[in-house]
Amino acid sequence: MNKNKFLEALKKAKQDSKKRNFKQKVDLIVNLKDLDLKKPEQQVEFFLKLHYNKGKESKICALVGPELAAKAKSSCDNVIVADDFQKYAGDKKLSKKLCNEYDFFIAQANIMAKVAAAFGRVLGPKGKMPNPKSGCVVTDKTDLNALCESLKQTVKVSAKTSLIIQLIIGNEEMKDEEIADNAYSIYEQLAHHLPNEKHNIKSVFLKLTMGKPVKVL
Repeated sequence: MNKNKFLEALKKAKQDSKKRNFKQKVDLIVNLKDLDLKKPEQQVEFFLKLHYNKGKESKICALVGPELAAKAKSSCDNVIVADDFQKYAGDKKLSKKLCNEYDFFIAQANIMAKVAAAFGRVLGPKGKMPNPKSGCVVTDKTDLNALCESLKQTVKVSAKTSLIIQLIIGNEEMKDEEIADNAYSIYEQLAHHLPNEKHNIKSVFLKLTMGKPVKVL
């Protein structure tokens, strides 16, 4: 499958959608097949930095010690210092609110045990624990500005409990070519992460927030 398939589907999705009084997002939906997600080796999880923005600003929260607090405050949307971890550990409702507000969590490597103890029970099930694969476990040598800029173009592609993947990959004000490129990049990388590559992909759709899904594959 080539990028033009995504372009054609996107144009149709836009044509079929009524004009709304807000900026609609564009979703990529992929249905998988012939996978047993109870087997860890058949589960999918990877991070991909797209060539273009996702059409949605990622919010980033840092969980750090006092020595990294000032540096993190200049780069991240929110910073929680280790001294305040206990407040969240003892209040699951507060932790859930935090989890829902932020897309990525950055953690200081040498206090990961404290991060896991305070936030693991909430961030873990949501797949938001700071992950070394996305560069989110940091040290004092990490360029946090560069990391945050990279995360704003990064998507997490995951299929661990369901055979459906749905991601925001753009918005209707972006150029069609940029959205199509994002969709195609995810599709190609996903295929490489599947046991039988493209044979494990059942169908692919694009849709606007309030529109009907348009089939790509």
